[in-house]
Amino acid sequence: MLPKVTVGMPVFNGQSYLRESLDSLLGQSFGDFELIISDNASTDLTGQICEQYAAVDKRIRYYRSEKNFGAARNFNRLVELARGIYFKWAAHDDICDPAFLEKNIQALDEDKSASIAYARTAIFDERCNKQSEYKDGLNLTQDSPHERFGILLEKMRRGNECHPVFGLMRIGMLRRTGLIRPYVSSDEVLLGELSLRGKFREMPEYLFFKRQHSNRSMTAFISLRSRSAWFDPKNKGKLQLHKWRMLADYIDSVRRASIAQSEKWLCYLAISKWAAFKTPYLTKDIAKAIIWPFVPDELKSQSRKEIQATNERISPFCRNDNSSFFNRANI
Repeated sequence: MLPKVTVGMPVFNGQSYLRESLDSLLGQSFGDFELIISDNASTDLTGQICEQYAAVDKRIRYYRSEKNFGAARNFNRLVELARGIYFKWAAHDDICDPAFLEKNIQALDEDKSASIAYARTAIFDERCNKQSEYKDGLNLTQDSPHERFGILLEKMRRGNECHPVFGLMRIGMLRRTGLIRPYVSSDEVLLGELSLRGKFREMPEYLFFKRQHSNRSMTAFISLRSRSAWFDPKNKGKLQLHKWRMLADYIDSVRRASIAQSEKWLCYLAISKWAAFKTPYLTKDIAKAIIWPFVPDELKSQSRKEIQATNERISPFCRNDNSSFFNRANI
């Protein structure tokens, strides 16, 4: 019999917090799920830990890649392997309350028009000390797709952590999206697509515990260039116009959505407002494209700060010349 829920965990070198995350998932009050782990060619003890857990709990399916294909492909591979009707991505360093699956499953079972159910987020540090609470404010229960889409874009353009991506989703709706695309902030576009397909249900409880630590992708990769390569190694050293890619994918998401044409026009209007707000960033992308042929190769893959940090780890006497335009430019 196929499981009702698939939990997909993408991981690369996650030995530090992996056991805690696995324990929190395997200790859920709702037990009819499979846990698929996709190991992106880890070089630490991640593989051994996963194999140990898989040997004890038959709900676990462990897959290891011999090559690191980047975070986007690793996330999306889990959707391809999923067998449940509901799906959840689970980060290897986060923790879920024992009632996480049960509460979110109940919400999706009760509301067939919902595409996502998610819980509020509590932020913890490396030692599991609670730091703060976070409300995404994406309880999108409006009947009209353009209303849900417009509210989501408004939230995104003002800054949002996108925690619903780690909520519980209907696999059928998820598979009709572009999933996680290979560029920074593509999770915002994914949420936009899902808002066109169904409502978002926010649980009032804090059941998702996000861990902040120095090795998180947002912390370890401080520049757009290095973070883009984390999404897809093929991006390394290449020009990234990710705001323009987001704009194009928002438009394409609306074009492909199975909604009335009048709804689509209202969604396009919402996109135009998003683009107007993002004009400085879109303009910056154009400027970046113009000067890109003249950027030194070393600065096409890393920022000045990242190069300096690398040099300082090699030798305390290594310093970069920060006087040039390209070293000072945030490109």
